[in-house]
Amino acid sequence: MILRGKVVVEDGVIADGVVVTDDDRISWVGSAVQYRGQVPLPEPSSSILLPGLIDLHCHGGAGAGFPNTDADGARRAADHHREHGTTGLLGSLVSAGEQDLLRQAGVLADLVERGELLGIHLEGPFISGARCGAQDPASVIPGDPGLFERICDAARGTVRSMTLAPETAHFGELLAAMRRRDVLPSLGHTDTDAATTSARIADASGGPLTATHLFNAMPPLHHRAPGPVAAFLAAAGRGDIVVELIADGVHLAPETVSMVFDTVGPDQIVLVSDAMAAAGVTDGDYQLGPLDVRVSRGVARLATTDGSEGAIAGGTARLLDVVRTAVDSGVGLADAVASATRTPARLLGLESERGSLAPGRRADIVVTDHQLRPRGVFVGGIPAETEGLAWKS
Repeated sequence: MILRGKVVVEDGVIADGVVVTDDDRISWVGSAVQYRGQVPLPEPSSSILLPGLIDLHCHGGAGAGFPNTDADGARRAADHHREHGTTGLLGSLVSAGEQDLLRQAGVLADLVERGELLGIHLEGPFISGARCGAQDPASVIPGDPGLFERICDAARGTVRSMTLAPETAHFGELLAAMRRRDVLPSLGHTDTDAATTSARIADASGGPLTATHLFNAMPPLHHRAPGPVAAFLAAAGRGDIVVELIADGVHLAPETVSMVFDTVGPDQIVLVSDAMAAAGVTDGDYQLGPLDVRVSRGVARLATTDGSEGAIAGGTARLLDVVRTAVDSGVGLADAVASATRTPARLLGLESERGSLAPGRRADIVVTDHQLRPRGVFVGGIPAETEGLAWKS
């Protein structure tokens, strides 16, 4: 297969580039004028060619939420995101009772073992009740290493990431267990201060570490009370942590997104969707774990009975939508793409297989129009049906 268009590669953008695949691998990437293959090139195209996107934080889509659905629903959600450019996905769960977590971990483990998900992300339950956001406060509990081990066992070794508050109980024991299990620690949903956050970042040194959706579900940055935001930004600037950004136009202002990219750079940022069941479908009523969510004009919030505005309850955008919004916010195309491909691949230890358009990598390729809207998606060189969008050469 030979694809031609604007190609986003690790060191920038090739204005008129070519990607050649051989079975499930990329065999050549370069500018059209350098192409020496025997098969004639396609005509020049307005398409943009991206590596397959990797979403480390996603709760569902297409009407199905990973914390609430059965295997068929989870598969539908994963398929929806893959068809829209996310060729690698962690299925995210939220704080819930032990039996619910064990059951849903087993459901998602089946999809991981079939290659439909890259793994499971546990967002809780060891988070701050004061900053639980759209999670059930009754399900939030202090850190419990035994419960963590039981969930990992139920997931048959497929848990790849876990969000926990820096101030949770037994942090050191949990961190040691996570490193032993090859689970990526992600600090977030916290009400603590900068000093405690910095200490926990230091505790986690020597291995990959992320901050769950920077700015959201944590105290705001203040010049006399810098809080976890300042600690996370400083650590990202040093290269000690990678910060998640939900750059969907709802969770963060455009200026906030561009500021973080200008401050710490794309290698220390991972763009995520935080998508919930309503991603890709209509406004209406949904669930996120045990809580009711109402989506209006594409914004998901906890449903309330008193007419007040509920907390934001995840996103309704796909990761390619997030990349587009980041670019519209002033982030360079190559930087936005890197934070949705190369950086998450590195965090999961998959950089030799995924995350860039380079010879030897898996042929996970997203083809978009000039507005970063999907024209076609290839997973291991095989076209994935893009809902309602026929493949266009």
